[in-house]
Amino acid sequence: MAVSRREFIKTGVGSACTLAAGATALQAQTGQPATAVPQSTPPPADRMPEISADKLTPEQKKAADEFAAERKTPVFGPFVPLLRSPEVMLRAKAMGDYLRYKSVLPPQLNEFAILITARRWSQEYEWAVHQPIAVKAGLKTEITQALAEGRRPQGMSADEAMIYEFSTELHQNQSVSDATYARVLAKFGEQGIIDLIGVNGYYTFLAMVLNATRTALPKGAAPPLAAFPH
Repeated sequence: MAVSRREFIKTGVGSACTLAAGATALQAQTGQPATAVPQSTPPPADRMPEISADKLTPEQKKAADEFAAERKTPVFGPFVPLLRSPEVMLRAKAMGDYLRYKSVLPPQLNEFAILITARRWSQEYEWAVHQPIAVKAGLKTEITQALAEGRRPQGMSADEAMIYEFSTELHQNQSVSDATYARVLAKFGEQGIIDLIGVNGYYTFLAMVLNATRTALPKGAAPPLAAFPH
């Protein structure tokens, strides 16, 4: 029986809430220790923590119920702060549903682009959720480790190198060179170009939300990313 892309992701590593259990879960999923940053001081307080059910506005409750019905899990991660603007939250969810489960890019490459974005923004929640998914989809753990350390990964396939170059150029240069654009276009077509831009843009948006609101990793989870050297 064929397994849908959505079910593959869920079956492989569990729900995004479970995945976000941080370094312990990451090590259990991949067999590799996470790159953690020792913390001498407590992390900054979450600026927009979960809203208790009795304090939800009617619009927030309706949006939360719709989210739970469609995603089969309560509001989590970046959608917790986004719930402050219910319409934005639902529209963001809808875009994410396409980019995660219906993109023309194979899951392995899609998740690679997500990790590139998460590393670019040092977004630990995104990384904790998506690193195990990427490995389950076929991305080598060594590639994710190099990316976590801020290095260009060695041993990438031709398709992985295309995704890396396109995404890195887009984040770093705010544009994409003709040669890189042409390679991705030849492989995945114009829809693939737009889907790849969409993944980078969408997870940049979520990273902005998570970073600005200081959404916390689950209690007891070690930060999975080291700070870039400056």
